[in-house]
Amino acid sequence: MKEFDKIILGLDPGTNVMGYGLIGIKDKKLSLINAGVIHLAKLENHQLKLKAIFEKVTFLMKEYLPDEVAVEAPFFGKNVQSMLKLGRAQGVAMAAVLVRDVPVEEYAPKKIKQSITGSGNASKEQVAGMLQTLLSFKELPKYLDATDGLAAAVCHYFQAGQGGGSGGSKKSYSSWDAFVKDKDNKKRVK
Repeated sequence: MKEFDKIILGLDPGTNVMGYGLIGIKDKKLSLINAGVIHLAKLENHQLKLKAIFEKVTFLMKEYLPDEVAVEAPFFGKNVQSMLKLGRAQGVAMAAVLVRDVPVEEYAPKKIKQSITGSGNASKEQVAGMLQTLLSFKELPKYLDATDGLAAAVCHYFQAGQGGGSGGSKKSYSSWDAFVKDKDNKKRVK
């Protein structure tokens, strides 16, 4: 898998469907490695879903050996319970990355859409269409959660080339300790 200069894994953690996408970079050219989803809706409870997310991300880390990981941050919604579940899904996905000492960055959904399409309000279909053009793949996946994961990876590549994001829309952690320390500091500030 190291025929690339860099491999980036993008994750779109969800509680019913989790999307992921892997891109390879060789001589500044992007290539699609893989994209897909993990179905979680049929699992009996939230704990089993979190376990499945951890196991799938762990598998992707071992299988593809990404150099960096980008995660879509949960969007702010009105349903507090949904936000809590999405936050847990994201945290479990990040933990599976951080235990392997791979840098992980978090991007707001609008930042990802802006990076891919030029509009922070683009639809999933518009993002998928632009990725199809950028990465030259023929068929869109059945579930656009896969292209959402892919979009996170491509956004990360674009942001790294531009020196990072703006206004706190991106968080970077180099280890589990750094992640915990950042969360502890935020609790103290509030």
